[in-house]
Amino acid sequence: MNGRDLVRSWWSVGVAGAARGLRTVRAAWRRRGADATGPGPRVRARVPGTVREVEPGPGGGVLRFARSELRILVAVNGAVFWGWDGAGPEPSHALAGACPEPDPRAELEPDTDGGWRVVAERVTVAVSRHGALEVLTPGGVTLRRDLPPRWWEAEGGGPARWMQRSEVPADARFFGPGGRPEGPRPGDGVSGAGSPAPVTMPVQLVVADAGTHLLFVDNPWDGTLTLREGAEGAGSGHDRAGTSELRMEDGPVRGWVMAGTPARVLLTWASLTGAPALPPAWAFGHHHVREGAGGEDEVRRVVTGHQERRLPLDAVHLGRGHLDGGRAFTVDQDRFPKLPVLADEMRREGIRLVSVVPSAVRAEDRCDKGVCADLTDARVRYAGLAAQGFAGVWHTPHASVPVGRVEALGPARAAYEGLRDEVPADEGPLVLSPTVWAGQQRYGGVWCGEGAAGWPGLRASLARVLGLGLCGVPFSGPDVVGGGEGSCELYVRRLQLAAYLPLLRTGAVGGADGEPWEHGAVVLGHTRVALGERRRLLPYFVTLAHLARRTGAPMVRPVWWPAPEERELRECEDVFLLGDALLVAPVLEPGAVRREVRLPRGRWYDTATGRAYEGPAKVLVDAPLERIPVFARAGAVLPVRGEDGGTELEVWAPAPGRSGGGLVVPDGGDGGEGPEAERYSVTRSGPRVVVRRETKDGAEEPSRPVRVRGLDGPGGQM
Repeated sequence: MNGRDLVRSWWSVGVAGAARGLRTVRAAWRRRGADATGPGPRVRARVPGTVREVEPGPGGGVLRFARSELRILVAVNGAVFWGWDGAGPEPSHALAGACPEPDPRAELEPDTDGGWRVVAERVTVAVSRHGALEVLTPGGVTLRRDLPPRWWEAEGGGPARWMQRSEVPADARFFGPGGRPEGPRPGDGVSGAGSPAPVTMPVQLVVADAGTHLLFVDNPWDGTLTLREGAEGAGSGHDRAGTSELRMEDGPVRGWVMAGTPARVLLTWASLTGAPALPPAWAFGHHHVREGAGGEDEVRRVVTGHQERRLPLDAVHLGRGHLDGGRAFTVDQDRFPKLPVLADEMRREGIRLVSVVPSAVRAEDRCDKGVCADLTDARVRYAGLAAQGFAGVWHTPHASVPVGRVEALGPARAAYEGLRDEVPADEGPLVLSPTVWAGQQRYGGVWCGEGAAGWPGLRASLARVLGLGLCGVPFSGPDVVGGGEGSCELYVRRLQLAAYLPLLRTGAVGGADGEPWEHGAVVLGHTRVALGERRRLLPYFVTLAHLARRTGAPMVRPVWWPAPEERELRECEDVFLLGDALLVAPVLEPGAVRREVRLPRGRWYDTATGRAYEGPAKVLVDAPLERIPVFARAGAVLPVRGEDGGTELEVWAPAPGRSGGGLVVPDGGDGGEGPEAERYSVTRSGPRVVVRRETKDGAEEPSRPVRVRGLDGPGGQM
């Protein structure tokens, strides 16, 4: 029986027998599936059933259904935990420590139609008598509704597959499911319209008119996620809710939800999973990757090449070629007989060495589905790398030894703790990983690799960095490489984008076209400009890193970050905010020398021309090959590197009658909370702009040099 026959069999029963005909169709399809796949183990489907008993407790309680039970906990930080089948918040690799204490003000109380609810300060959690869980704003507007989960269990025991469907408002948009390479916003489906995609890290940031919320499903097993954004009906048409369908192969059915403004949500997420590690200041400079097979001479050649061509260089990453037989932690002594001497020599030049560590580490140094072995020996190994002069490590995947998402946390933690006590006290260790799980930010950042080829890869690299930031990992970036489809134009555009991302790495391990000058004189000139601007912005990157550690806010942000209620900004994926002061519009199409840019509300200055634009608006601006459009927010205070190497304040004039300000956090290493933030205020009256440093004793003159821009064309002195 083919598809047409099935349809005919359904219609042949007539209107009166429609239900019976539908059952016939379903049975036929099941038979076709069984004929195609053969007999398999018998499985039972299970749903929670109806609620039978409720046990209130601090912060929530336990609801017992006919065939399962649900635990609800509202923590003091505002996060809401839910767990089915007795699942609790611990043990979990995602949590930075113990589960937060319950909010004593939140209690289970009866709701309508036999359901129950927990009313908290930031959200209300309602549970229907059949187990549907609804998260609402304090005003009663729905943020998300999770339908009761469904399990499929083999009669003979073994893993139990499960599925959970969810609904969000029609105007809601999904962002950041685990830093997926396809983009921070899935649109209609994930890898196609409504197609399931493998789960990388089950984190969703959902933005709607009613508010923003983050969902994290704390389950590291394999699974698929299908997302469909909703649509609002026109005129008298009905709205179509957005939907999410998560299918997991096994593991606990548990997760966390946190709601509020985007800044509040990421702050709560950081308080739950841990504050991001603070990279050393040099980590925000220019990194260059070489294979290392040429030994110490290769390193010196690369460094000299950059210096002779006036290209800033802050770190050299050595690939597998510098290892003895490719074994992790084992340096080839023939190629690097005096590695500590070389490292000291490089450090005096302001350059650090970083070692690759393949992920194929010993089994006892890894984690397995939520259980981690003792990593003491692994820490000693990483400390040994630091003793040889390495200031950081970057982990790479190994084709024959796949490492899972949670498993990658073990080496990251061992590397961070092993290096931390060996690197200079005024610095911190640099740890980069290729995979990510909740809590990864506690130990370091993520390098995104070369990504997809061609111009689509350029757009995807931006999307992944944005997505990672919304999942709590602020330090990440792609590799800028040449060769293949990497034409000179594409190489330049890749580099110009990376110059405004947290991690900037050039080169290709073992490949040609590794150094920027190998692409020709024109590319070399544009490279010098891009790297020079990156060097100038280093104090701003350091400030953003300190703020990310203290607040969880991403360094690279979607344009809707400060105003998620503006729907037009939710659809904008080709520009981004660097902190709250700069808007960057990379060129993502070949041959483009102009591009359209959507500006948020307020006054924005083109940093290249000094021209002011009033938002919200779409503007068409020049984007020649030598630069990409970058805009500064009126009233912003940016710490930048001056010609003498010190930190200066670049102030963009507020609109007449308006004010502004900004924060500056000087580099203070990786100790404790870091140095105190310097707060500056900016006021404008006519042509006069006044900048003051705000202290607990009042306002005072800035001790740093100040340059005001935006008054008379490209800039001027205060």
